[in-house]
This record gives sequence, C-alpha cells and structure tokens, in this order.
Amino acid sequence: MKFGPVPTPQALGKILGHNITAGDGRRALRKGRELTPDDILLLQALGREVVYVAQLEPGDVDENSAALRVAQAVQGQNLRISGPATGRVNIYAQALGLLRVDSGRLQQLNAQPGITLATLANNTAVTKGKMVGTVKVIPYAVPETAVLNIEKLAASTTPLLHLDILAKRKVTVIFSGSHSAQERVVKSFEPALRQRIESLGSRLQTIIYIPLEDEQGEQALAGRLKHESQTNSDFIILAGETAIMDAGDIAPRAVEQAGGEVTCYGAPVDPGNLLMLAYLGQIPILGAPGCIRSPKTNIVDLVLPRLLAGDRLTHADIVALGHGGLLEDIRERPFPRSKIK
Repeated sequence: MKFGPVPTPQALGKILGHNITAGDGRRALRKGRELTPDDILLLQALGREVVYVAQLEPGDVDENSAALRVAQAVQGQNLRISGPATGRVNIYAQALGLLRVDSGRLQQLNAQPGITLATLANNTAVTKGKMVGTVKVIPYAVPETAVLNIEKLAASTTPLLHLDILAKRKVTVIFSGSHSAQERVVKSFEPALRQRIESLGSRLQTIIYIPLEDEQGEQALAGRLKHESQTNSDFIILAGETAIMDAGDIAPRAVEQAGGEVTCYGAPVDPGNLLMLAYLGQIPILGAPGCIRSPKTNIVDLVLPRLLAGDRLTHADIVALGHGGLLEDIRERPFPRSKIK
C-alpha cells in the first residue's frame, strides 16, 4: 500500500488518509472513505491543494476484509464475531465459560505487519456476550501474505481462541472452627463464597460445619470428605475460623486420612498465600484462605473457574500465578500488608 500526499485532483478514487475539517470546525470528510468527484470538489473549495491518501497495490487486502479473515481464522468454539468496521472485528463469548488463549501463537500473530489481536487473559471466566478479543488492522490495507501467515498459524486442531463452557457443578462447603464460632464463621464466609460459585454457573448445594479443636475433629473432617466425594459432590471447599497454617495442619492431614493427596500448600498470590489444593480421586478440594470473605479479587478467583471447568491443576500451575499475583489488599485482613514499612 502506498500512503502519502498527492495533488487533490489526483486523489480521486483513493482512500482519504485523515479527517478533513471545514472552516467552522466541523468534520467535512471522514478518513477511510474512497474519494468521489464531489469529495474532490469539496476539498478544492476548502482550499486543499494537497491531500494525504492511501492507495492499495496488487497483493494488498483492505482493512475490513483482512480483519474479518483474521477473526474467522482465530475463532474457536463458543465464540462469535462481529461484522468488520474501520478495520476492526470484535470477538464475543456465546455462553458462560472459560476463555482459552494460546499465548504463544497470539504473540506470533501480533508480530505480523499491521495486524493486531488483543484478548482477555488466558483462563478468564466470562459471561455470555462479553467481548473477549478484538482484531484491529492498523493501516488501510495489509499485504495478503500477512493474512495468509495468520491463517496458516491459526490452522490447528486447537483454535488460537476458544471458550470452554462452565458446567453446572454441585459444590459442598465445609466450614470449621470452634463450637462457639459456628454462626459467625458461616455468616462471614457464606455470602461471598455463594456469589462466586453461582456467578460461575454452579450450585452451592451443601453447607456443613465441623468443629476442629482436636484429633476427633480431624477424624470427623476426614470422614466427611470421603463421604462427600463418594456420594454427593463434584467439588469441595474448606474454609474456617483459622486459615490452614502448615502442610501438617488439620485440613491437609484430614485429606490424607480420607485417601486424598495434597497438590500444594501455599501460593505466590496475595491476598491468598494460605491456599491449599488437594484431590480426593477426581474431586478437587480447595482449602480457601480468609480472603475469600472479600468480594475483591483474590487467589480463589484465579483458581476456582479453572477447577470448575474441570482442569486438574498442578503445583506448577499454582507456582506460575506469582507473575501478576500481587493483588489489591482487602480490608477484612486483621493485619493489612500496608502496615509493614
């Protein structure tokens, strides 16, 4: 594509490079239009002897056609695309789900000249109708070779972008603490926890409270974990008066007594360092830290959508959350990190 100034009479049929303003300050002509004979007369009447224009060359693809082809190439399951306008095509979720982005191929796509694709982060939970990506072709045309490179890059059994629908899971929450703390613990944790679960399309179907003050409580928790995993639940969340403070604490011990395996204890995310993740067979068990009481984003918001989507997270998955893991602090903390100078 050629772009530059030409004498106004020679601009006929070419693409206007910039908006043209009339003497009263109002826009007379919008950039991106193919100039007509009337447009040339208007430009001359405005005293424009020279005008900046774009001119497509053989082998070029105009901005709208290129944007549409790129969007169609990267579009995976459960996503829809808009029509093109001004070199842009938007990509939307068609259901409640988890956005999957191949970040490596996305980076290669954005290295092509004049073509960009911006997306939400990989593994972001989105609602139906949410925009998850936007293709923007920057110049008025790009070489078709760039579009062909992207179409080749996107040709794979796994789309560059796709959406996994979040299935409706049956969630059991087991609260714990001292005998006297039951009402306070349930009242402080349940609202935010329920909202998170239901916003992701699942159902908090069972709430249990187990006093954890001695080994008897530990055995009771182990028994309940085993029962829920075998008969009632797709997912178990543990939360309580006191966070899990050690890999040998009551909750991890109870998981192992029930026959489960602790995947990790501790996470490089704050708020949320005191996370535990375990599995009992195929059932994930999430030991939630106290920050789950807050509606603000915390570690639970980073892992809960993936667990509900059926991802089996590993220790390496949790470790990787450290990049970007410094989140906004929450007022529910007894000792906010800002007090440490």
